[in-house]
Amino acid sequence: MNRRLLLAALPILAIAACSRGGAPSNGNTLTVAATAVPHAEILESVKPALAKQGIDLQIRVFNDYVQPNLQVDQKQIDVNYFETKPYLDSFNAARGTHLVPYAGIHVEPLGGYSRKWKTIAALPAGATVAIPNEPSNGGRALLLLQKAGLIRLKNPADPLATLGDIASNPRKLQFKELEAATLPRVLDQVDLAMINTNYALDAKLNPVRDALVIEDAKSPYVNFVVGRSGEEKDPRVIKLIAALQSPATRAFIETHYKGAVLPAF
Repeated sequence: MNRRLLLAALPILAIAACSRGGAPSNGNTLTVAATAVPHAEILESVKPALAKQGIDLQIRVFNDYVQPNLQVDQKQIDVNYFETKPYLDSFNAARGTHLVPYAGIHVEPLGGYSRKWKTIAALPAGATVAIPNEPSNGGRALLLLQKAGLIRLKNPADPLATLGDIASNPRKLQFKELEAATLPRVLDQVDLAMINTNYALDAKLNPVRDALVIEDAKSPYVNFVVGRSGEEKDPRVIKLIAALQSPATRAFIETHYKGAVLPAF
């Protein structure tokens, strides 16, 4: 390409580069960060309804819990849909972000899974238990283990309990703290793994059938649409939330996940 042609092409290349990723390219586009299962699937289910309202829903799929918040905070993505309020609160405190929950959509019951044992009662003394390594889901796992009678916490209702808050561990369980996304991959290496439903479903585990212990429908860990403070009234966001909290979405969740994911509206 000669110099004159190259100079002519540069503005076009710059426009193309700016249109990939990052902020929406027009006022009718809404970008949403989500984990693959079930969040992205639920979002895909509402795309046709939003398209009829003139909203081009662009779903950005992530396999971790950090980047979706960072990219919304940095205004690279409009909103996200993957997290509970306790996780969001701990993230904001740790990272200095100021994201806020817009609307609760569903509950993904956290469960305990094993390839070695068929019941919680069969779990032996000294068994190795893997839990998420961040405060919100780690505390959530400990609360569920307490409910199952395996441990007792100093504060039985503390959602951010840590291993240091275990007051009684009669079976002398050995704990491993690992990144939440990796927990399904260590099932063959531990006796019990406390796994979030999105990662369990992604690993082809059935929470209703496979979990030895699982949260019930009263779980306070609702998954929210989350965004920047002051932008809750964005018409695109209002339409997204209305679609996610519609009877059609409730029917999709109930039919598609058969109890593994529960509507929270």
